Amino acid sequence: MTVWVTLLRGINVGGHHRLPMQDLRDILDDLGLKDTKTYIQSGNAVFLGPSGDPAALGQKITNAIALKMGFAPFVFLIEKDAFDQAITDNPFMGQIKEDKHMHVAFLTQKPTKPDLGRLHNLASNGEEFHLGNVCFYLHAPAGIGRSKLAAKVDVALGVKTTARNWRSLMAIKALADAL
Repeated sequence: MTVWVTLLRGINVGGHHRLPMQDLRDILDDLGLKDTKTYIQSGNAVFLGPSGDPAALGQKITNAIALKMGFAPFVFLIEKDAFDQAITDNPFMGQIKEDKHMHVAFLTQKPTKPDLGRLHNLASNGEEFHLGNVCFYLHAPAGIGRSKLAAKVDVALGVKTTARNWRSLMAIKALADAL
């Protein structure tokens, strides 16, 4: 069995695509996944599941949510080892004063033609970023809510992303480590 980390994109935001975490746990359990745990209301889950193609398992999860809830969120499914590596690869580790200002956006795939110049032009208030193989790292000392850069990451990279702050990533990692 593989430990998987699941990050759902765009649920429970502004009253749209409401998915209570108990419902998410039930959906994952109904798919035969084991030891499901969730963290806060933004669609973070860890579980034990079959090894193999994350895209196929992610699509099964999307389809099951669509069947039960009536909408189909994009599911980012990451093996625990890759999730841990994304955390280890954070180039800003020594600079983080408040973990709420450090964000990691997981990518659906490595961008083929990222417009990093556009992102550099949008950076303000001490923002720094780094594009890794599977993640986009953003240190936003003034907060992500005011960041023009954060709002344009998907467009500039040409891929879908879902971001979590450092505090959430550490909590999700702790859940995955316990499996």
